[in-house]
Amino acid sequence: MAITAPYSQYKKTNFKIGIVLLLIASVYFFYDGKYNQKFIGKHTSNGKPDSTLVFNQKAPPYLFAGAVVLAILFWKNKDKKIVADEQDIIFSCGHKIPYNTIESINKTKYESKGFFVIEYKSQDGQKKQCKISNRGYDNLDSVLELLVTKITG
Repeated sequence: MAITAPYSQYKKTNFKIGIVLLLIASVYFFYDGKYNQKFIGKHTSNGKPDSTLVFNQKAPPYLFAGAVVLAILFWKNKDKKIVADEQDIIFSCGHKIPYNTIESINKTKYESKGFFVIEYKSQDGQKKQCKISNRGYDNLDSVLELLVTKITG
């Protein structure tokens, strides 16, 4: 039976909050920089805008672009997951770590910091490490439990 650890709800929520904040800031600065006559009058002296007004006029496209970039990153990452099946641990990028190549699992910081490190041998014989954090994936308790049972026997 395969156990799945989907992309963290924590990270998904942070992407959504960032997108909303950037869109709100973009609209707010656009309104103040172009249409709010009281704000424009307050930040204009001798017919020249001060730095605050210039910022409010020039920032909205960059803030909107930042929201678009976050939306693209969110869309790319929303389906990331780790699957621990009977033979391998499989990452959504296609990387597989067979259980028989895993040499150790360091879970000393899992309770306090929320991550564990898998040390394994790659196909070319090099020792490699893979750090997996509960901030990146949900349901890691079950995945770690399965890994430990597969490694220990």
